[in-house]
Amino acid sequence: MSTAFQSYALSGKQLANRIVMAPMTRSRAYDDGQCVTDLSATYYAQRASAGLIITEGTQPSVVGQGYPATPGIHSAEQVAAWRKVTDAVHAEGGVIYLQLMHTGRVGHPSLMGLQPVGPSAVTAKGQVYTQSGPQDFVTPKELTEAEILETIADYASSARNAIEAGFDGVELHGANGYLIHQFLAPSSNRRTDGWGGSPQARIRFAVETTKAVAEAIGADKVGFRLSPGNPFNDIDESDRADVEATYTALVDELAPLGLAYLHQMEAPESRDLTLRLRKQFPGTYILNPFTAPQPTGPEALELIENGTADLISFGALFLANPDLPKRLAAGGPFNAPDPAAFYGGDHTGYTDYPTLD
Repeated sequence: MSTAFQSYALSGKQLANRIVMAPMTRSRAYDDGQCVTDLSATYYAQRASAGLIITEGTQPSVVGQGYPATPGIHSAEQVAAWRKVTDAVHAEGGVIYLQLMHTGRVGHPSLMGLQPVGPSAVTAKGQVYTQSGPQDFVTPKELTEAEILETIADYASSARNAIEAGFDGVELHGANGYLIHQFLAPSSNRRTDGWGGSPQARIRFAVETTKAVAEAIGADKVGFRLSPGNPFNDIDESDRADVEATYTALVDELAPLGLAYLHQMEAPESRDLTLRLRKQFPGTYILNPFTAPQPTGPEALELIENGTADLISFGALFLANPDLPKRLAAGGPFNAPDPAAFYGGDHTGYTDYPTLD
C-alpha cells in the first residue's frame, strides 16, 4: 500500500500523503461569536501530518447555523480566530481547507433566533440537538429567489473570509442533508420554478454556488462534497434512477470548472455510482468509503491502490488518532474513538488522544 504514503500534488500544494482528515463537527466554539478557540488550533495542529485536513462544517451566515457551538466564518472576529488555526497547522507543515456548511432546514429558532430556511417548506422528520436538549425539527421558511441569490453571495463572501484567514481552500458541503443537498433531493425540494423540479433544475443551486465561490477565490481552491443516496437528516434519494440522473448531471456541470477536488461520502450499495462519478470527474477524487458500522479503517487504503480514488478520507479514526498516517503505515495500533466526547466538552476526547510517541 505504498501509494497512500506518497506525496500528491493538489492545486499547487504538495500533500505529504494521500490520507485526508474528513470534516467532523466538534461543537466547541462556545463564545457568543461562534469563534474557534486556542484548543481548536491545538486539535488541528496535532493532525497536521494528514495530507489534507478538511475542517468541521462552518456556517457562512448566521441563519446557516444548525447546531450549538459550531463556528462561523462570516465575521471579522471569526476570521481572526481561524487564523490561529491555519497558522498552527501551517507551522507543522500541513495543508488545510475550510468546509462551508449551511445547514438549511436542519436547525431550530432557539439556536440563532431565526427560522431555518430551505428550498421548500418541508419539515424534516426527527429532532435536532439544542441548548435545551433535543427538539423536533420545525418547518423551514422557503427561500425566495432573491434570498437564494443572497445565500449564494454569503457562500462567496465567506470563502473570501476563509482565504483571508489563511486557509489553502474551501470545501462546499453538498452532502448529509444540509442546504445544498436539500436542493438536490426531490423529497426536500418541491419547487416548480427554475430551482427545482427536474434533476437539471435541482442541481442549479449547487452549480451556481460553486461557480460563485470559484469566481471569488479561484476554482483551484474549491472542493465539493457530495453524498448520493445518503438518507441522513431525512433525505429521501431512494429512486436510484433519479439519483443517477441528478448526480451525473451535477458532476457534468462541475467537471469543467477546474475544481481542486470532488469528495464523496459513500452511501450503502453505491459503489457502482462511485466508480461512474470517479470516471466522469477529471480532477482529484477523494472518497470517504461506506464502512458502517465500523469507522473507515486501514483496509480502505486499497481503494487508492486499485484506482477507485486518489485520496481517502478518515473520520472517527482520525479524531482518535492524531498521528493517523504514521499508525496506518505501521499497521496500528489505533486508539478507539470515544463517542461521548464527539460533540462539546473540553480537551477530553479532543486534544488528549495519545500519539505513538
